[in-house]
Amino acid sequence: MVILGIDTSGRDGSVALARGSGEGFEVLGSMPIAGGTYSAQLIPVISALLAGASLAKSAIDLLAVASGPGSFTGLRVGLSTVKGLAEALRKPIVAVSLLAATAAAARQTASVVVALDAQRREVYVGEYQVVHSEVPAELRLHRIDEVLLSLDDFTASLGTRIPVPVTYTPDATIERALRQSGSPVERIPRPGADLIARLGVAEYLQGLTISSATLDANYLRRSDAEIFSVPKSGRPPE
Repeated sequence: MVILGIDTSGRDGSVALARGSGEGFEVLGSMPIAGGTYSAQLIPVISALLAGASLAKSAIDLLAVASGPGSFTGLRVGLSTVKGLAEALRKPIVAVSLLAATAAAARQTASVVVALDAQRREVYVGEYQVVHSEVPAELRLHRIDEVLLSLDDFTASLGTRIPVPVTYTPDATIERALRQSGSPVERIPRPGADLIARLGVAEYLQGLTISSATLDANYLRRSDAEIFSVPKSGRPPE
């Protein structure tokens, strides 16, 4: 199975082309994409990866995409591209939560707490029960919770738990805040499109594909346009 993995959820993103099955997984190629260039660069990067692997677009068997939380504009570009490819190629889609990918990146078999910087002193927080494995058929992630919290509320909530769990995060701001509060924290690499593709295989094997019609972003909060818009009646949005 050939998998195309796409992550445009952050300031910078990536695309990966991989071959995988229930028994194994191999990255055929991956390329970064600079933030702010997703619209212009995403299709050319996909084409370059396919050419490098001597594959046509029709060889893609599965589309795996980071569905958020993350950048409003970046997610729209990535998801729109995947929708277009899925409809043109008639291929299945797996939408992968970036919080789930971060939990997988912790490489633990345990209940894992992860946090991502949401800006404005807010954090995206996820808790997953993880069975870690390099073999896609054995990799399992069960979502316990995903929520948007202020950084202060997050650190306070950790302090109420006994024992206080380790938080895994790729973001220096969160690592610094948790160390200052005395909560255990471990900095890990931010998951990229290669991990999105690996999780795509695992979820595909569990039957967790979706159609292009139902593919949507997991923002965990409204966009600025929605927050600050005021209807013509002058009343604030409900």
